[in-house]
Amino acid sequence: MEAAAPHNPAEPANSAVLTVTSPEQMRELGRRLAKLLRAGDLVLLSGELGAGKTTLTRGLGEGLGVRGAVTSPTFVIARVHPSPVDGPPLVHVDAYRLSGGLDEMEDLDLDVSLPESVIVVEWGEGKVEELTDDRLQLVIHRAVGDTTDEVRHVTVTGLGGRWAGTDLSVLSA
Repeated sequence: MEAAAPHNPAEPANSAVLTVTSPEQMRELGRRLAKLLRAGDLVLLSGELGAGKTTLTRGLGEGLGVRGAVTSPTFVIARVHPSPVDGPPLVHVDAYRLSGGLDEMEDLDLDVSLPESVIVVEWGEGKVEELTDDRLQLVIHRAVGDTTDEVRHVTVTGLGGRWAGTDLSVLSA
């Protein structure tokens, strides 16, 4: 199993490792995760192609009650899903095609959107961490190669004071 991205030891961190055995369970994980999120939260998703990052984000959108179908923003880079019920909008970013760091993502105005939104960035490692010290990182591990194995191991790590007192084990409920 691959370790989560290193973090500054001065930042509090806590983590949980979850096993997901189907796409529906991945969506359910997203729905449970949505209950922990609030405006100003940054979520980084990483994992192999086909690991379930967009499926998890789809569940997140359902849990947040946002408008619009959550689909992969690979070719448009970012999609905003507003909330019709006074909740935070979901900003879903796919940084796969972006090679630079935060400078290249500046046109997306994530720093402006962050205070009132939940921002989920697929493939965001090394690109958006400068937005905030408080973030949630999810690393999705799956079997690679010619396999139909649906099992995923999801390592959820909360970084910074925002996540220090949060019980991430509730995600395995």
